[in-house]
Parts: sequence; C-alpha cells; structure tokens
Amino acid sequence: MILDRFALDGKVAIVTGAGRGIGKGIALAFAEAGGDVVCTSRTASEIEAVAAQIGAMGRRSLAVTCDVRDGEQVDNMVNMTRQ
Repeated sequence: MILDRFALDGKVAIVTGAGRGIGKGIALAFAEAGGDVVCTSRTASEIEAVAAQIGAMGRRSLAVTCDVRDGEQVDNMVNMTRQ
C-alpha cells in the first residue's frame, strides 16, 4: 500500500508552529503515520494540547516552547529532543 512508504515508525519529527493551523495538522498526521512528535511553538498552551492529542493516539510527544528566530532556544529544543 502506498501509505506504507510514508510510515514513520521509530522516527521522531520536530514540527515548528505545531500549536495550530498547518503545523498542528502536520504534527497530528506524523503521529498517525507512527512517528513520535516534538511540538514546538511560542505558545505553550497550544502545543501542550496538541501533544496531549498525540499521546492519546498512543504516540510519544514532547511540547517545547521555542521561538525559532532565537538560536539558543532552538539549540535547547534540539537538546531536549535528543534526551
């Protein structure tokens, strides 16, 4: 099946802007495809809600508040992802 080509089992995706809109849709789609997802955004409450939805799907998720314009915050987010 063609969807098997898009399986993300054993993979981790970092999705910026995951709190709403396209970013939220992508984060949820990656989880549906079997991936674990790191949700990032500047708004903690939004990404925490998305991370909870992903957790309810049986996938691991992490909500990390991050402004991608700030290199230090991006480095911190990547380090948290690696843990």
